[in-house]
Amino acid sequence: MTLKKFYKNKKILVVGHTGFKGSWLTSWLKILGSKVMGVSFNIPSKPSNYIASKVNKKIKSKKIDIRNQKKLEKTIVQFKPDIVFHLAAQALVKKSFSETLNTWHTNLIGTINVLESFRNYKKKCSVIIITSDKCYKNFEIKKGYKENDILGGIDPYSASKASAEIAINSYVKSFFSKKQNKIKIVSARAGNVIGGGDWGMDRLVPDCIKQWSKNKTVNLRNPNSTRPWQHVLEAVGGYLVLGKKLTESQNLHGHSFNFGPKNNEQKSVLNLVKEMKKNWTQARWIINSKNKKFYESSLLQLNSTKAFKILKWKSVLSFKETIEFVALWYKKYYDNSKRIPQFTKDQIKQYILLAEKKKINCLK
Repeated sequence: MTLKKFYKNKKILVVGHTGFKGSWLTSWLKILGSKVMGVSFNIPSKPSNYIASKVNKKIKSKKIDIRNQKKLEKTIVQFKPDIVFHLAAQALVKKSFSETLNTWHTNLIGTINVLESFRNYKKKCSVIIITSDKCYKNFEIKKGYKENDILGGIDPYSASKASAEIAINSYVKSFFSKKQNKIKIVSARAGNVIGGGDWGMDRLVPDCIKQWSKNKTVNLRNPNSTRPWQHVLEAVGGYLVLGKKLTESQNLHGHSFNFGPKNNEQKSVLNLVKEMKKNWTQARWIINSKNKKFYESSLLQLNSTKAFKILKWKSVLSFKETIEFVALWYKKYYDNSKRIPQFTKDQIKQYILLAEKKKINCLK
């Protein structure tokens, strides 16, 4: 069964739908014909993909703080979703140092509140909880971390995501046994996601775009740091495939899945800005490592073999194609933002066609 046939008319709850990944996921779900409800506390950036792509005009939406478990559970019971994607988070490493308690409350207690909301839920439901590649204890070695590797985290953001993974495992084993298959739960871990519509603070691509759109120079803190850069549609596509497979299977409950690019696509910060310059002629930067004010890992990558073997998922876009997708979206936005809703749809459809051309059939 194709994704379109599977998701058509299904009731999908997206927790964190106003965020960068959540808004792209919601746009894709609408193309698939799903009945989507979004739950978020606020719009995390201005501008935002949520507004630019007019996601706010396409679905029902409720303003709920996921730290409020009673309101969250009431919404779930009333909406009766078939599938839930939980993406709501305080997602910025630097911000986790200045807003530490909020980071822990949102990322850990918020996740627990989602899990707790299903303890007495009577209907069948698949729950996909999005954490982060930073949930792994990072030894700064050239190794792609597997799903059963040690969890950890130095900064508050990474530690909160590792703790959320431990909480998910505890709830699965304690309250949602495999025999009790009405509620199926998995976690998904993706690498550094980039794409049009991201204006998060202290993130490389948004920082570049903000400066370059004003013909200013970008200050690079860590030019040699490598990241598993991947387009937002790679991660979102993985989540959609996982939601489908989880619903159809009896064997994935309690599992975790990595979604990252091939290891030969690992690129440095400097590689990324140089590739962006091919698509954005005004791109300029200086290197100033002295400006580094908080801890950031310099090397981190994922092993996505499990997703390939079980889900038949793998990344679609090359590094060059990824950067082209990103640059073209922002160029369209700054040229004529009114065209962004259609352009966002077009990029999703183009991505699906590229997947089909490359024989990645799980994304059909």
